[in-house]
Amino acid sequence: MDGDEALFSAWRAGDARAGAELFERHYAAIARFFRNKVDSDAPDLIQRTFLGCIEGRERVRGESTFRTYLFAVAHNVLYKHFRTRARAGAPIDFSVTSAHDLRPSATALLARRGEEQALLQALRRIPLEHQETLELYFWEHLTAREMAEIQAVPEGTIRTRLRRAKQLLEQALAQVARDPAELRETLSNLDAWASSVRNQIAGRPA
Repeated sequence: MDGDEALFSAWRAGDARAGAELFERHYAAIARFFRNKVDSDAPDLIQRTFLGCIEGRERVRGESTFRTYLFAVAHNVLYKHFRTRARAGAPIDFSVTSAHDLRPSATALLARRGEEQALLQALRRIPLEHQETLELYFWEHLTAREMAEIQAVPEGTIRTRLRRAKQLLEQALAQVARDPAELRETLSNLDAWASSVRNQIAGRPA
């Protein structure tokens, strides 16, 4: 099986089959990126991301991997979506505004355990740029350098944002957890709960 970069190079040279294989390989990750942020709009935004990936592939810098390029497109699609939905074009500060603020309806994801549902709800209640950073870190295992490229900020900003995001997540969990024992269980093994949630939302939408 060819690696992403070989497929990316072939795709940019005009090999449509290489592009199709890349999209199939990364579909689940892009679906995860949107599902706990936009609920019912996720399928449309997934499609927009792959279309944007096709349209912009010739502008990719040589040092970018396909994966970081794809998530950068998804990042821009998400922020444009929320800005478009804002009333009267009101500006949105994603460093303070959460997915819950923008779309307060409960997430459609069905977590099997209370701890997992609490984690999903808490993620939606922290500022969007912090939610995105945590999910890319926990679910996609991206490095600070990769996330800096995706979000178009310095790497040091990502490291600071990640530390702050964990603090904000702990505070949000304290608000949504059903009881103190559930909160302690979630915080004591956050990596495991994040991995469990990741596995539940990895498939294609129905």
